[in-house]
Amino acid sequence: MKRSLLVVGMVAAIIAAWSVGRVHGQNEMKKVVYVSSSQASYSGMGKGVSSARIWGDADKGANASFTKFEPGQDNGMHTHTNDVWIVVLKGAYLYKDDAGEKRVAVGDFLRVPGGHKHWSGGDAKEGALFYAESSGKFDLIPAK
Repeated sequence: MKRSLLVVGMVAAIIAAWSVGRVHGQNEMKKVVYVSSSQASYSGMGKGVSSARIWGDADKGANASFTKFEPGQDNGMHTHTNDVWIVVLKGAYLYKDDAGEKRVAVGDFLRVPGGHKHWSGGDAKEGALFYAESSGKFDLIPAK
C-alpha cells in the first residue's frame, strides 16, 4: 500500500512538473518579441558561424535565431534531427542535396526536414544572414 502511494505521488509530481514547464513554454510564445538583426548579440557556434537567440533555447527545444555565415562558409554534408526553416535577410544561403543546388537569396524561404542530408554554406562575397527557426533542439550531424 505504501509503495503504491509512493508511485502515485511520484507520477503526480512528474505530471505537475511537466505541466508547469509546458505552461511556461506556452507563456513565452504568447509574448511580443522584437529583435533587430543589426543590433542582436551574436556569439560563435563554430568556425565561420555565429548566432543570436531570438526565442527558445537551441540546446533544449524549439527555437529561433538570427544566424550569420562568413563569406565562403562550408558546413559540409550533414543532417539535423529536427526541421529547420530559413528566411534569408542578407547575402545568400547556399544549399545542396541529391536533388541539386539552390541559392537562397534575400527574401527567399527554405525548409529542411529533420533527417534530410544536405550541404550548406555562405555566399563567397557576402556570406549570409538569415532567420532560422527549428521545431526542436538544434544540432548538426556530419553525414557519413
